[in-house]
Amino acid sequence: MKVTIIGGGVMGEAILGAALERNVFDAASVTVCELLEHRRAQLQSEYGVAVTTDSLASMESADLVLLSVKPQDVHSVTGAIPPEALMLSIMAGVRIPTLQKEFRHERIVRVMPNTPVAAKAGMSVWTATKDVSDEQRTLARNLLGAIGREIYVEDEHKLDMATAVSGSGPGYVFLFIEAMIDGAVAIGLTRKQAEEMVLQTFLGSAVYAMASGKPAAELRAMVTSPAGTTAAGLLELEHGAVRASILDCIQAAYARSVELGGPA
Repeated sequence: MKVTIIGGGVMGEAILGAALERNVFDAASVTVCELLEHRRAQLQSEYGVAVTTDSLASMESADLVLLSVKPQDVHSVTGAIPPEALMLSIMAGVRIPTLQKEFRHERIVRVMPNTPVAAKAGMSVWTATKDVSDEQRTLARNLLGAIGREIYVEDEHKLDMATAVSGSGPGYVFLFIEAMIDGAVAIGLTRKQAEEMVLQTFLGSAVYAMASGKPAAELRAMVTSPAGTTAAGLLELEHGAVRASILDCIQAAYARSVELGGPA
């Protein structure tokens, strides 16, 4: 299987590294098309893949083309894709009809990943056109599974919802982490101590929530003793309308994602 990756940035490299590590495909079959010379040199040296600046030549014989460029650069990608090849796009906001028109291609998987894919802990939500074969769907699932968890949705509109939740979600989480660290420093902890406590608390809470299978509300109640410290802290969050702000945050991000995607 010949693989072409258009764009060797953070996301493209994350997928490449994980796929090679998990033997989804091998380095000898991969060509990365990247305009920056230092990135080409790094990718070739670190992963042993072929590199080029010519998307036309690299796409025309590919079995899988991964589009990993900025959405505004989609029109700069030139080249014809073999009709039987799979195009997998991780470009935010670029809808399937746009890709079909731009590349005159029908076998398309569109993915909304998030930045933790760089640590193989990402969340990728994806959909596929009816022309994508069962074998190609399995390939997409294996590829996305190598960089974290994946969810398939039938309706492309749900990718806008995923953008608002898991796509933009790390930004919300990082803000909460930042605020907790600042709060910990304010009461007397060193920043190093605060960072270690807060990061492990987030990681441990997520792992525990996944392992327990219990609703978040139930887990929250389990750690909230009547008139205890957690109750006191949560009361302040409710006074600050944090829950309502988070709901508004998701709604605003969703509306913006729909807007950026243009007409359906």
